[in-house]
Amino acid sequence: MYRTSSYCGTSSCVEVAVLPSGDVHVRDTKDRSRPPHTFTAQEWSDFVRGVKAGEFDFG
Repeated sequence: MYRTSSYCGTSSCVEVAVLPSGDVHVRDTKDRSRPPHTFTAQEWSDFVRGVKAGEFDFG
């Protein structure tokens, strides 16, 4: 089951689904017909940790 980002305020949103295997699918709500990006559980965990640590801030 996909969950929509809590920061979604317009039609430009992302959705995330955690599969039984632990892999994570990420897709764009503007075009759900396209295949999702797939990440391993470790890749997703590393990405989320980096976001929380500010590694991707542009300011």
